[in-house]
Amino acid sequence: MATNDCNSSGNAADLVVPEIKFTKLFINGEFVDPVSGDTFETRDPRTGNVLAHIAEADKADADLAVKAAREAFDHGTKNGSRSRIPTSYCTTCVLLLHENLHCNSRNTIEERGRTMNRLADLVEQHTEELAALDGADAGKLLLLGKLMDIPFAAQTLRYYAGAADKYQGYTLKEPIGVVGIIIPWNFPSLMFFLKVSPALAAGCTVVVKPAEQTPLSALYYAHLAKLAGIPDGVINAVPGFGPTAGAAITSHMNVDSVSFTGSGEVGRLVMESAARSNLKTVSLELGGKSPLIIFDDADVDMAVNLSRLAIFYNKGEVCVAGSRVYVQEGIYDEFVKKAVEAAQNWKVDKEQFEVVLSYIQHGKSEGATLLTGGKPAGDKGYYIEPTIFADVTEDMKIAQEEIFGPVMSLMKFKTVDEAIEKANCTKYGLAAGIVTRSLDVANRVSRSVRAGT
Repeated sequence: MATNDCNSSGNAADLVVPEIKFTKLFINGEFVDPVSGDTFETRDPRTGNVLAHIAEADKADADLAVKAAREAFDHGTKNGSRSRIPTSYCTTCVLLLHENLHCNSRNTIEERGRTMNRLADLVEQHTEELAALDGADAGKLLLLGKLMDIPFAAQTLRYYAGAADKYQGYTLKEPIGVVGIIIPWNFPSLMFFLKVSPALAAGCTVVVKPAEQTPLSALYYAHLAKLAGIPDGVINAVPGFGPTAGAAITSHMNVDSVSFTGSGEVGRLVMESAARSNLKTVSLELGGKSPLIIFDDADVDMAVNLSRLAIFYNKGEVCVAGSRVYVQEGIYDEFVKKAVEAAQNWKVDKEQFEVVLSYIQHGKSEGATLLTGGKPAGDKGYYIEPTIFADVTEDMKIAQEEIFGPVMSLMKFKTVDEAIEKANCTKYGLAAGIVTRSLDVANRVSRSVRAGT
């Protein structure tokens, strides 16, 4: 939650607060009230003000959404024909597909691609509204939404629309069925389409539970899907909380696969729930505590800029954020000075705001040196100043646990072997970065650091 907020010039009156059009559940092509009638608040992290009261899905609503998705998958819907068709093999779709020997109509394949492209057109046409929704709901930069998140969401749709009819060989791939999709709050638009697009291209139907902190854009996308001609029941959106709506989806006997992005703790619960129900397939993208290793032959200014981007991009709310920065001792002091200056020149919800502040307090109490930041930015909203700690050791919480905020931990090393050992001192291993002029060092470290797939 860094403070380089291009949404405004610093005056709360300048913030873009979009019109909230959709707050109900989206099930079987219609916006509907939840069975319980309950709602929950979603707040603007820039100000702390309530944006809207969102319909809260529970087990009964999740069951209705799954039934709609199952009916659409098995029998087609009132405004669209049955569309189980083979698709090309790709890593993103692996868990959405299974081998089968049915053959299906090529016209259906082409129609799916056309419909997905129409949805991409609508996403592009509504870029301003969608960027404003994510800006207000997730505290994201308007510029980031307009130039990256929304365009990439549309590109993702077009990519899978083009893949829908690309199949070959003797083994045909068929959609697995109903897919439960649980997305996080850090990239609401991107995560929606990164998960929904391959499912649609494969011929699956989906039940999406957006994060309770950021449900607005998912409901808007459901509206656009209806306008694009996506058949009723193919896309369903049920905002709610993990223990109720989320658990109902992961344990449902008529859900064939679950895709989840979030914390490792919740990922274990998702896998356990899937195993205890119908042994549905599970795709998990979980947390990280990624190292960025900077050697003393690196260009210091470039390394500072890379490190700043690695941790402060999207307010540090990125699973692959380079939050552990290891700097070789020959340039350590110069790097620290310039990194602090860079952080000081940079001008989601309350619960995460408090989590980040608690980690900062842990860093102080465990003996790390706070070089800059470490406190809320301004008197409104949920923003925290870009924060840098030095004198961090591997046994500290800020070095071992994913913070999901703008907190950089600086650590010094002498040799290549020491850098590798320190970088591997983590339970995650999601990603890593290396800054050096030496290809030999880069190749050696990249082979030795346990990160990536």
